Amino acid sequence: MIGILGAGAWGTALAQVIAQNGEPVLLWAFEPEVVATMNETRRNPVYLPDRPLSDAIRATGDLAALGGCDLVLVVPPAQHLRGLLAQVPGTAPRILCAKGIEAGTGMLMSEVAAEAAPGAAVAVLSGPTFAHEVADGLPTAVTLACEDAALGGMLAGRIARPGFRPYLSDDVIGAEIGGAVKNVLAIACGVVEGAGLGQNARAALIGRGFAEMTRFGLARGARSETLAGLSGLGDLVLTCSSVSSRNFSLGRGLGLGQSAAALLSDRRTVAEGASTAPVLEQAAAKVCVDMPIVSAVCALLAGRLGVQEVVDRLLARPLKSETV
Repeated sequence: MIGILGAGAWGTALAQVIAQNGEPVLLWAFEPEVVATMNETRRNPVYLPDRPLSDAIRATGDLAALGGCDLVLVVPPAQHLRGLLAQVPGTAPRILCAKGIEAGTGMLMSEVAAEAAPGAAVAVLSGPTFAHEVADGLPTAVTLACEDAALGGMLAGRIARPGFRPYLSDDVIGAEIGGAVKNVLAIACGVVEGAGLGQNARAALIGRGFAEMTRFGLARGARSETLAGLSGLGDLVLTCSSVSSRNFSLGRGLGLGQSAAALLSDRRTVAEGASTAPVLEQAAAKVCVDMPIVSAVCALLAGRLGVQEVVDRLLARPLKSETV
């Protein structure tokens, strides 16, 4: 049986796609009412209400029950991953599906998992995925990164389905950095949309944002081909282009003049980029990597600068070579 830790939209969508061939799935949810409703009505009333769930999915509120699974997909918000994962017994492999950097420690999710679930092998699932499309069975390709090639191949076979295609990599750090950084850049692209700065500006921001992602990734030991793949550039393009992205929609609200505090307090779902941005800015400074777009997002989220001030400062930066 495959367990899924986290019944938000993404966790529920993963449960749905994995259960396509009748594979039993145990889906853990925090809210007792969500557990009861999913088991009674076959729908997730809060996070994916319009998609009927497979009969092969059973919901639970008992973290210990996941200890009976031979594979666990870990899908909580990044800042809650450590505490929840530590409560799941056993040493079954964990596939980490959360995208972010832990506040306070600056650790990637695989580093957090190594401390919270010692003895359990870890892989990372990342790539361009909107939950509602995955739940509907629309074609999706992702990166599955695992340092152990044999284990990665086995895990890929367990989760691959028609329309859901994992590509293997052994670059765990690269897959994680792509997923974390793109969330922050998606906020910036949302600001461009909300402020009416145009498609030229959005394309430029994606290109320069990818340069920032690459600089930081290489400094942390990632490979450039990973960052140019599904978990980096692929995910960046998706989340920087649609209001279906929670991070993009947060940025759009900022671009329209709304405050970050108001936008974040009104959200039941999590825009991971808001938590990741300040941690990423600090991590970049430690490895002497310049990430001006990330710093601009931090200034907007903290209320230190307004949108026009941020734009003016970015455009006034000294001219430089594109490849530096």
